[in-house]
Amino acid sequence: MFFKREGPFTLQQLADLCGAELCLRGHETSPVIEDVAPLDVAASAQVTFLDNRRYLDTLKTTQATACILSPEYKNFAPAGVHLLTSNNPYRAYALVAQAFYPRAGRIPAPVGINPQAMIDPSASIGDSCEIAAGVVIEADVTLGAHCVVGANSVITRAVEVGAGTVIGPNVSLEYCRIGANCQIHAGARIGARGFGFTMDPGGFLDIPQVGLVLVGDGVEVGANTTIDRGAGPNTVIGAGTRIDNQVQIGHNAKVGRNCVLVAQAAVAGSAELGDFVVMAAKAGVTGHVKVGTGTQIASKAGVMKSIPPGQKVGGHPAVPLQDWLRRQAFLDRMMKKQGKT
Repeated sequence: MFFKREGPFTLQQLADLCGAELCLRGHETSPVIEDVAPLDVAASAQVTFLDNRRYLDTLKTTQATACILSPEYKNFAPAGVHLLTSNNPYRAYALVAQAFYPRAGRIPAPVGINPQAMIDPSASIGDSCEIAAGVVIEADVTLGAHCVVGANSVITRAVEVGAGTVIGPNVSLEYCRIGANCQIHAGARIGARGFGFTMDPGGFLDIPQVGLVLVGDGVEVGANTTIDRGAGPNTVIGAGTRIDNQVQIGHNAKVGRNCVLVAQAAVAGSAELGDFVVMAAKAGVTGHVKVGTGTQIASKAGVMKSIPPGQKVGGHPAVPLQDWLRRQAFLDRMMKKQGKT
């Protein structure tokens, strides 16, 4: 009902696709595979995968026809299970799963342009776009070819959206430029007014937010995530970045290429994340600091000052991860000595 499955494929085809080494056990010809499935529920004609040694016991009893795994675990597989060995089994599985479900990450597309969509005559709509009922597209909007816009989404004046981008239902885009082949999930808000005002005994005075949000190609923005437009400089999201649900990115923030921001992470205004930064769930970065390329920030950590490249940090305020873990261990020992635990 929800996902269209491709295939079937032979195991040899899947091995070639994902770059794994195929080991046929008890067969001379490559079996046909019809689907992917988890280790514990996989059945005949299905391929599964193992990427964590915690599930070795489950591997021993799997009913799958084949399993993608690391070479170090191949001796744990049942004798009748064919093997696709890879040094990166999770990536190999992702490639195989994409072959069976190439459109699973895209919202179901409406057919053509629904007559109940409201599109300003000055808007430029690319070839083969799919626009659902209730969509509002205002003046001077540019929508690239093969875009999908879900029901009741609003794209305000002069916004540009690159080719192949998929916009879920109830999304609002304003004061922004969106790259090609992006995924913007339901309820996301991109380009809303940044949180900027002066605080004075006489009352608050708003500061005009006259920047944009610039989103690079291939970015994913999760459901109900908010990205504020800049106050003068633009808010920038680098190409290939993955943003989870319910993330907040403040005005003027700059997020580098191929970053990962997990659920409820927050980046305050004018903060800068380098490329390949990872923020775990509920981590926060305060305003006007720089986080170096490749840094990993643990869940619920609070980054209060700039961090050089390649660090792993945790705690609040964030410190090198090993220091934070040692502090936690020390506190546990002190509590036990005092009979508090």
